[in-house]
Amino acid sequence: MKGIILAGGLGTRLYPMTKSVSKQILPVYDKPMIYYPLSILMLSGIKEILIISTPNHLSLYKTLLGTGEELGLSFKYSIQDKPRGLADAFIVGEDFIAGNKVSLILGDNILYGQSLTTILQRASKLASGAMIFGHYVQNPSSYGVVEIDPQTKKVISIEEKPSIPKSNYAIPGLYYYDEKVVKLAKEVTPSKGGEIEITDLNRKYLELGELNVELFGRGLAWFDTGTPERLLEASSFIAAIQKRQGLNIACLEEIAYNLGYIDDTQLEKHAIKQRNSDYGKYLMTLLEKK
Repeated sequence: MKGIILAGGLGTRLYPMTKSVSKQILPVYDKPMIYYPLSILMLSGIKEILIISTPNHLSLYKTLLGTGEELGLSFKYSIQDKPRGLADAFIVGEDFIAGNKVSLILGDNILYGQSLTTILQRASKLASGAMIFGHYVQNPSSYGVVEIDPQTKKVISIEEKPSIPKSNYAIPGLYYYDEKVVKLAKEVTPSKGGEIEITDLNRKYLELGELNVELFGRGLAWFDTGTPERLLEASSFIAAIQKRQGLNIACLEEIAYNLGYIDDTQLEKHAIKQRNSDYGKYLMTLLEKK
């Protein structure tokens, strides 16, 4: 399975912070926002990743992340020249996907919690169809909403920002699809705003009887960091967890090390490069503990 991070858009809800920089480059506590969705794909066992952004911002990601080789990964980059909807990522990334299964995560989504890695690895083994998730929220009208049959646990309906939601389960910006996704994305009729909506793509899988859902439990936290308030909430949450546990969240080098993508020598090189920061010192403690 391959992975795509959609890090496009103008981030207008975060103005003036994002007037000159991509939203997904902004810090969430001690690391760039894009580290968090990238860590989710890594924990899913995905090593080939495409990062999609705007023409003005793509170079920032190339500078930050490079080829991925230093983490035992492979990063590719593509341009979405204007917002055309989330499902457009599969059309932009058609050559990258090349008939493989693929996971899409939005660049401003943060997930953390017990059993998350197990859930991600299970989803990445998707045999066919599509997998979405449901997270219980107080204000579902702000999100895409999934309605689930309480008996069969099957998806009944999905709606985008409904005024009268049929459930309290919002759909986080993390999706897993089989090889049909590019074909189905091309069949989606654009909205009035000219966007290829992810909800419409998911409906196509629902019509085929191939839309699966897994509900996140109470112990799993999800943040959409698209507004200043949510960005602050996410930063405060990450800071509190890391200070309490002494363990970093979304530390890419640590994840690569634990997965066997890099060895002691490579980890030490990463630590030395960043030795003046707490992040770099944390990497060094990983070697010391070993």
